[in-house]
Amino acid sequence: MLGRLRAVTVDCPDPGVLADFYSELLGLPVTRRDRDWAGIGDGTRPVIDFQRVEDHRAPAWPDPERPQQMHFEIMVEDIGAAHARVLELGARLLAVSEERPENLYRVYADPAGHPFCLEFRA
Repeated sequence: MLGRLRAVTVDCPDPGVLADFYSELLGLPVTRRDRDWAGIGDGTRPVIDFQRVEDHRAPAWPDPERPQQMHFEIMVEDIGAAHARVLELGARLLAVSEERPENLYRVYADPAGHPFCLEFRA
């Protein structure tokens, strides 16, 4: 092993908005916040940081002209409750995949437009 993952950093137009969104979604506290940078984490695993990019162009998934730059896959116990909560937090539903019982998920866009998935079991 050459190293250990310390952080994943996500480009966005407003770091505080995304830090608050993912803090609520993942139950991780906001650990840093200023105009250009924010982060969440609990000290036991890599942190997720958000950095301001002035001319940020949100992905337009699944459009290949503006593809996703990254995405999180988050396992949830109750898709109904999770769906309602992420919409309340500012997410937008992009797609639903419930055809295969072994791979059930919904794709959303976070407030900056980055896709993320909520996965669940039937």
